[in-house]
Amino acid sequence: MPTTFRSQDMNQVTVTLPDGSTRMVPAGTLVRDVADGISPRLARAALAAVVGGRLVDLTFPLTEDAAVRIVTDGSPEALALFRHSTAHLLAAAVTNLFPGVQCGIGPATDEGFFYDFVVPQPFVPEDLQVIEHKMRELASQDLPFERQLWPRDEAKRFFRERGEPLKVQLIDEKTEGQREVSCYTIKDKETFIDFCVGPHVPSTGRLKGFKLLSTSNAYWKGDARNQPMQRIYGTAFLSEKDLKAYLVQVEEAKKRDHRRVGRELGLFTFHPWAPGATFWLDKGTTLYNTLAGYMRGVLLPDGYVEVRTPLVYNKALWETSGHWAHYRQNMFLIESEGEQMGMKAMNCPGHYLLYASEKRSYRDLPIRFHEQTPLHRNEPSGVLSGLTRVRQFSQDDAHCFVMQEQIGEEVGRLLRLIHRVYSDFGLQYSAKLATRPAEFLGDIATWNSAEAQLKAALDEAGQPYEVNEGDGAFYGPKIDFDITDAIGRKWQCATIQLDYMMPERFNLTYVGADNSEHRVVVIHRAIFGSFERFIAILIEHYAGAFPLWLAPVQVVVLPIADRHLEYAQSVVAALKKAGIRTELDGRQEKIGYKIREAQLQKMPYMLVVGDREQNWAEVAVRARADGDIGVWKLTDDDGGGFISSARQEIDSKGSQTVKELAAERN
Repeated sequence: MPTTFRSQDMNQVTVTLPDGSTRMVPAGTLVRDVADGISPRLARAALAAVVGGRLVDLTFPLTEDAAVRIVTDGSPEALALFRHSTAHLLAAAVTNLFPGVQCGIGPATDEGFFYDFVVPQPFVPEDLQVIEHKMRELASQDLPFERQLWPRDEAKRFFRERGEPLKVQLIDEKTEGQREVSCYTIKDKETFIDFCVGPHVPSTGRLKGFKLLSTSNAYWKGDARNQPMQRIYGTAFLSEKDLKAYLVQVEEAKKRDHRRVGRELGLFTFHPWAPGATFWLDKGTTLYNTLAGYMRGVLLPDGYVEVRTPLVYNKALWETSGHWAHYRQNMFLIESEGEQMGMKAMNCPGHYLLYASEKRSYRDLPIRFHEQTPLHRNEPSGVLSGLTRVRQFSQDDAHCFVMQEQIGEEVGRLLRLIHRVYSDFGLQYSAKLATRPAEFLGDIATWNSAEAQLKAALDEAGQPYEVNEGDGAFYGPKIDFDITDAIGRKWQCATIQLDYMMPERFNLTYVGADNSEHRVVVIHRAIFGSFERFIAILIEHYAGAFPLWLAPVQVVVLPIADRHLEYAQSVVAALKKAGIRTELDGRQEKIGYKIREAQLQKMPYMLVVGDREQNWAEVAVRARADGDIGVWKLTDDDGGGFISSARQEIDSKGSQTVKELAAERN
């Protein structure tokens, strides 16, 4: 950002624009007047502004020299601004339609926005239609958003008298020590007013591309011990076109919802007596074990060792790690023989104890621990959701213990590993490098070295990445990876995090070539993240139609009549002997019905056997996607039978399908 300077005339301020040019304006000039002075067209397009790095609304007065950038719908801040303002529009509609409703909070989110309300009875779908109609009515009136600064005590008294104690509580918590608080109205305080720091768009007329989506139960501050609330979810976009594209995506997402698909395919279930813990059925267990075995097959040849650490630790461990002070409310606590214990919520501390259990030499490094044991986090019941938010889960977790000068090489290995894994699943991904935050542990020279090694590793791997300045953890910089699924949604999965803090806390060292002790560096890394969440992503990415190598049941054998049952059983036995997961549908049903059932269960291959197939040791092959792909020998001396072709498809992770292999041979 260009350097700003103090004006000589204290009645004037200097505005520095993004192109480096400057202009003098009277002190107190509003940002919207600066936009108008640049261009009337810019003034019409202006939504807000960034002044000295801070996002403000257009009525912000310029009282000192500052760099100013006008925010329009092409600016990166615009979408969140629209969504926050639309949340206020929603609250205005609700409070106008349902007098006596108490407002909670209404933030923008990555997917849209929500607002929480205390209401006498839950909202129903018909309510959403009425509320959205009212929102469009208020938007059509082009009512101004206005920021008002109220004396703190007056604001508290106002909201208390309106019967909104939650707003009073927020003011107490958020504005301690302040004389004034920021409130925003829509038109006037009778139409709508909210305690909010803003900013907002200039008027409701800017808000057109929005849609209310659903309601759910919620609790004040997400705590089930607090006030029950009703949450309304919605989304907003800068254009109707973007909104329509998103709504198509939402409908497709509903069809792919892992909770529905997982139930239909018999993968998992839940029970209220074990909230947030998954019951894996036989097919789901097979899928889970396939992923676990795959990850072991990738990691163990790459120098990792698999370990298993305890599930319960004395609080002394958690005090050393800092979790007892900062994370205890998210842990399951146990008392045993007068000792306070905590179930492990992450593998890191156990790995530190393992590392410290013996003296380490520089010749031993890097040391790579991998673990898949269960973890437990005491998530609030209101946020539990299928496999994506659970209380019990396992991770493809690993911690690499390295010397400072090994960081770049180790990160390079991890980048290659991540590329291999996501390629095997056909997942596209992107990377973000998060650098030193304002508050950090250690010295700047160490951070600079670590960040330089991360950048060098990314550049050497040819991995494109964004830089998120100041977004690193306080204990070290990191690289985060987002995968994109089949319908364009992004999911944060893999992470590579450097940690300088825990080696200090746990006194983790190695003996260097100089025969003296040195502090080791820990690299936290996961690729799937949690198995539960990754399986949810895969179910929705593939819409339950898993590739052959992942499918819990890879082949189903369908005899046409009872006289073909014995041959069908021999086909099943041959397939299982070849390591192909196979089922037999021996029911006395018509073959068309069996095929339809297998299609609904998304079986990759169906082998139909009748008189001809039985007489010639063949199978009639149907593929899930391609339908009938011909009659095949079950086995063939030249390796061209179904079994060998299916094995090739499995071993290649689907890079060559049975049909493609047949076409090559022909």
